[in-house]
Amino acid sequence: MKLLVISNNPDRASFRQRIGIYLDILRTNGINCTVAKLPSGYLARQKLFRQAVGFDGVFLQKKCLNFFDAFWLRKYSRKIIYDFDDAVMYDPDAPEHNSYEHFSPFRRTVKLADLVVAGNSYLAEHAKKFSPRVEMLPTGLDVKTYKVENKPASDGKIRLVWIGSKSTLRYLAEIKPTLEEISSRFDNVVLRIISDEFLDLQNIPVEKHPWSLETQVTDLVTSDIGLAPLPDNRFTRGKCAFKILQYAAAGLPVVASLVGVNSMFVRDGVTGFVVPDLYEWSDRIAKLITDSGLRQTMGRVNQSMVQSYDVSVLGKCFVNMIMRILKQ
Repeated sequence: MKLLVISNNPDRASFRQRIGIYLDILRTNGINCTVAKLPSGYLARQKLFRQAVGFDGVFLQKKCLNFFDAFWLRKYSRKIIYDFDDAVMYDPDAPEHNSYEHFSPFRRTVKLADLVVAGNSYLAEHAKKFSPRVEMLPTGLDVKTYKVENKPASDGKIRLVWIGSKSTLRYLAEIKPTLEEISSRFDNVVLRIISDEFLDLQNIPVEKHPWSLETQVTDLVTSDIGLAPLPDNRFTRGKCAFKILQYAAAGLPVVASLVGVNSMFVRDGVTGFVVPDLYEWSDRIAKLITDSGLRQTMGRVNQSMVQSYDVSVLGKCFVNMIMRILKQ
């Protein structure tokens, strides 16, 4: 079987974790994938869509389609699978505003698809309003890559770590007062940011680690406490908590906002803490800073929990979903 995979940006994390990590598993199971970047020009996109006639199906990753693109893709495709892991129906800059610009392409694309694969239950419920063919698949990761041998000896510093892109750095900025307060209580705390953009704080040292596929794991496993702050709105409730899974795989306890599916991935008091508001962040972080045994215990439980989200487990579900729809 042949599957044409179309993405607006094959280099982004969403593509890598939603489809890229499964390409070998799909190939092993008889589904050969050709990855294509969606071009910007109308005629170039139409030319790409026309190639779909030579495939058993098309896998469209995250991109919502305008009227003309939807028409041509449906015309040339035998089967269409649409996958998304963000609340693309809402404007991230104005999530409480009903944006026709975001909602209409989302509805159109979901209606178009023969199968919709949503990253969590919140997103699945939105898709089910427009399609009876919706399945849920959490975002997975390759757990074994988070095992690092010969970790450097501790230098006595406690490293709070946040990993993400510049588009979500503003979420970390929202807890700056908490981080400043923590630094006034503990002189051995460092904030490590793994990203393509950074922020500075007045009283707490900031380690700025440019994100790369080669170094992100080492940067995580040599940290101590993972941070996952989020404001509560219609867009952020669609987040799939991938950074929490990364922290868990790295053996870190996690402090996360009580937003969306975060509470599904962080067992409060067991693998970390989920906090309902900014006022509780400081106490929870402080508890982990002062109790190394608790950090280690929570980290070990996290490493056990995250096995359920390994590519070897989710890959089987993914293959079965695609195989069923292509064979219909």
